[in-house]
Amino acid sequence: MDIENTETPEKIVASTTNKPEKPFKEDPEEKFALLSTFIRLGILVWAGGILTLTYVTIPWLPQQKIDPTFIASVFTSTLTTFGVQAAKRDKEK
Repeated sequence: MDIENTETPEKIVASTTNKPEKPFKEDPEEKFALLSTFIRLGILVWAGGILTLTYVTIPWLPQQKIDPTFIASVFTSTLTTFGVQAAKRDKEK
């Protein structure tokens, strides 16, 4: 099995790297989508942290007595923007 290759490796590398590169276009819609994802993640982390601090006692941090209803609604509504939905139980069982 003889394979004849008249091109040297240097010629092969040079021929593949001399292709003109296409300029990369930044899509403003893609930037906006990425920014909105980070904002939603920030809100999700904030709401999750507040909910956690409502129920967990940390020795050096005084526990705040707040009504977590609003924070829980912000948390669940932010989760729905990512496609996570709460499951409903069937009461007919």
